[in-house]
Amino acid sequence: MSAKKSNPESPSTIDPLDLFHPVTRDWFRSVLGTPTMPQRLGWPAIARGESTLILAPTGTGKTLTAFLWCLDRLMFHDFPETSDREPATGCSVVYISPLKALAVDVERNLRVPLNGIAEIAHRAGIPLRQPEIAIRTGDTPQSERARFRRHPADILITTPESLYLLLTSESAAALRTVSTVIVDEIHALVPTKRGAHLALSLERLEAIATRPIQRIGLSATQRPLEEVARFLGGSDHPVSIINASEPKHLQLKVEVSVEDLKTPGSDPSLPPDSPQKRASIWTTIPPRLLAIIRQRQSTIIFVNNRRTAERLAALVNDLAQEPLARAHHGSLAAAQRSEIETQLKQGQIRAVVATSSLELGIDMGAIDLVIQIESPPSVAAGMQRIGRAGHKVGVTSEGIIFPKYRADLIACSAVTRAMHEGHVEATSILRNPLDVLAQQIVATVAHPPALSEPRLKGQPPREPAISTDELYNLVRRAAPFTTLTRATFFNVLDLLSGKYPSDEFAELRPRITWDREANLLTPREGAKSLAILNAGTIPDRGLYGVFLSGAHKSRFVSANSTKKWFSNPASAKFSPWALPPGASTKSPMTRFTSLLRPERPASSLSGMATRPAGLSSSAVASAH
Repeated sequence: MSAKKSNPESPSTIDPLDLFHPVTRDWFRSVLGTPTMPQRLGWPAIARGESTLILAPTGTGKTLTAFLWCLDRLMFHDFPETSDREPATGCSVVYISPLKALAVDVERNLRVPLNGIAEIAHRAGIPLRQPEIAIRTGDTPQSERARFRRHPADILITTPESLYLLLTSESAAALRTVSTVIVDEIHALVPTKRGAHLALSLERLEAIATRPIQRIGLSATQRPLEEVARFLGGSDHPVSIINASEPKHLQLKVEVSVEDLKTPGSDPSLPPDSPQKRASIWTTIPPRLLAIIRQRQSTIIFVNNRRTAERLAALVNDLAQEPLARAHHGSLAAAQRSEIETQLKQGQIRAVVATSSLELGIDMGAIDLVIQIESPPSVAAGMQRIGRAGHKVGVTSEGIIFPKYRADLIACSAVTRAMHEGHVEATSILRNPLDVLAQQIVATVAHPPALSEPRLKGQPPREPAISTDELYNLVRRAAPFTTLTRATFFNVLDLLSGKYPSDEFAELRPRITWDREANLLTPREGAKSLAILNAGTIPDRGLYGVFLSGAHKSRFVSANSTKKWFSNPASAKFSPWALPPGASTKSPMTRFTSLLRPERPASSLSGMATRPAGLSSSAVASAH
């Protein structure tokens, strides 16, 4: 995969709006005026049909850059003149968002150009076709999912997991006509297992499409661009890099709410006579937040976990004696999340306390200020969060960061300086995560690309089957798996088809059948249901049980770990799937790679790296 760079210093002298239909051009000039830098540089590459990666600051119209050309083509160009502008028979554009809230926000914002362009065309008497838009996320009702299967919309707005489910179902046939895929906030996917999962889904989509798919990636925080371009294009798609970055105007300060972080005060949520009453930063932060909220029209307060979001919103409201703030996070019901976002945009509430659920790309309207409690997880996350304030071209984003303890003050200061200097962390593609590969193999074998092809009248239904060579080549086209060796690939197939190293694993059930003579893979009973019910990847954070060995095995600790190393007594054993009583997991690893259970010495244990029996240590090392 090759990458071509566009120099922002020398944009083309040709007006990029001349590429569009006159109606689209008139709408843009009347509503938005002059194109921004990413639009001037990006539209020529997109119009040439090139896969394109666009880097530009928040609020510069990256999403419209990707969508406007697609809308123009769908409304005025992608149909025969004699078709009377009939609806298309399949989906043309797939927009992939890492957040469900961002997907809903994009669908709402797309209505503006669609309705505006249609109104100008109708006044001028110019015929056009009005594209349909569908959303498919975990919040989508079953009736809407069935409707898309029967009558595919022109534009599908979805998430990585929902795209995987579509490709593993009968709805995959509706995606054969896709010509463009837009991956928003791509930086959040590149270094993760979720990104590797999406990369394989993109190659599965490419395998069923009737023509090569143009891929467009968008982000405000990505580095190095060449690595992100490799992820976007895989091994087969050259990617044009549009670097329209410019310094983001930030007004940041780190504010300490107490004189001495060593003895900040007492926890106001505990009664005065409570034996648990102790020094707590929460004595001073909520009153200061309340004062700031009352001085502003709208404020977003970011925290790093859901418990803190709920707790902080309750403390602020208790102090205010009125509902000034609401908590927003991924555990809320879809209707409640949508209600909170609408209330904030319309000025009905003064503040929202959010986790990363409002971090990426969401247009929250006129946000005066962003407050970050504790240092953000990364410089990129800090840029995204503070960028929610002043989310327009040329507007300064104002933010305040509150440290929670002394060491956090150092981290906040370092992140603030890096944000001012634009030093975003380098991104690297996660290589060969075998648990992701196992899940996608079962899904692909259960619903191979050939099943998406239309059947002739009277033709019997096809049986799901795919050759190992075809599957291996498909996997190797995804950027995270370009270095996957055939030996490692066969080891994963052995695991999934029931070839185990000893009788100790007889309780495990194979998920696919591998006919080595015919070189053919077929699904076993229940494989498709298993692939659908266990969609997704293991989060980087989770509960892991650590047990002491001996005659009476006992739980040593439940660690809430983010890739931690455990180095307790040499006899400690690590069991990532021994969850606390009442706990559960939907992780595909619990079924697909149950061979990871054999015990190993604590000195070689990592919270995210264990060695599957039957797989070489080098393969596992590259997988993690």
